[in-house]
Amino acid sequence: MKKAITIIIGIVLLVACGQSYEETKRISREQRREAMRRDSAALKIAVLPTLDCLPLFVAQQERLLDTLNGGVRLKMYQAQMDCDTAVQRGRAEGMVTDLVRALRINNQGVKMRYVTATNAYWQLITNRQARIRQLKQLDHKMVGMARYSVTDLLSDYVADSAKIAEERFFKVQLNDVNVRMSMLQNNEIDAVWLTEPQATIARVNKHAVIYDSRTTGLHFGVMAFREQEMRRPERAKQLELLIKAYNKACDLINEQGLQHYRQLIMERCKVKAEVVDSLPADLKYQHAQGTSQQDMTAAEKWLEEAVAKSKI
Repeated sequence: MKKAITIIIGIVLLVACGQSYEETKRISREQRREAMRRDSAALKIAVLPTLDCLPLFVAQQERLLDTLNGGVRLKMYQAQMDCDTAVQRGRAEGMVTDLVRALRINNQGVKMRYVTATNAYWQLITNRQARIRQLKQLDHKMVGMARYSVTDLLSDYVADSAKIAEERFFKVQLNDVNVRMSMLQNNEIDAVWLTEPQATIARVNKHAVIYDSRTTGLHFGVMAFREQEMRRPERAKQLELLIKAYNKACDLINEQGLQHYRQLIMERCKVKAEVVDSLPADLKYQHAQGTSQQDMTAAEKWLEEAVAKSKI
């Protein structure tokens, strides 16, 4: 009798455990579906650990994005190429990038809307051990950049300005901003293109700036979104609210200064306090405004020529 009772109890427990396992699987599936639904509803923006993304970082920290229906997801990447891929494959609706890259994606079939120019600029910084102080000294030197980006365009500008033949100016593709910085620090390359705050890291470490994109009078930084997505009513509303939050974040940064967001910059850009303390004091952020025709024309012209040259 005892044996029979033990067997019955065992069967009951097994059934109960089985139900519990099945219930757990069901709940897990529901949770995954809910997570996917929320992610699909959210406005996803691919960002980099660079200061042109700071208004978005601030807007998120200050909870200015909470009013957006479905919320906002900032998806951090280390290379522009990864941001491109996220947008092209629909893992993100928008990205902070440069005009050349955004136009290339547009020309490849994913139509883009250029929502606002950013304050991004790029500096050509040479390895301090290379002792390069003039553009003409880049003859037979290696320059770290990203192909089909503003740094590719600027490399051609520099080579043309210094009258260095194409075959004597070595453009080295380094997509990851941290790898580019690391190679400069470890004396593995002659020069690299950097934006902030990576450019400040280089300057703090006594590497020399020999060219600044701001001297061109052109502005290539941009925040762009997939046009098809932005035509959907719910996305259009999200974008409208995002722009308001972005503008408010710009005002906060300009009013309170970069140092007020010292910890945020350290966390998002993975830099030390001394780097934040050394950032340009005059760095300002403007409200969302479209890219200028002058900037667009310059990027389009260079890209058209670069693509044609690659097919030769």
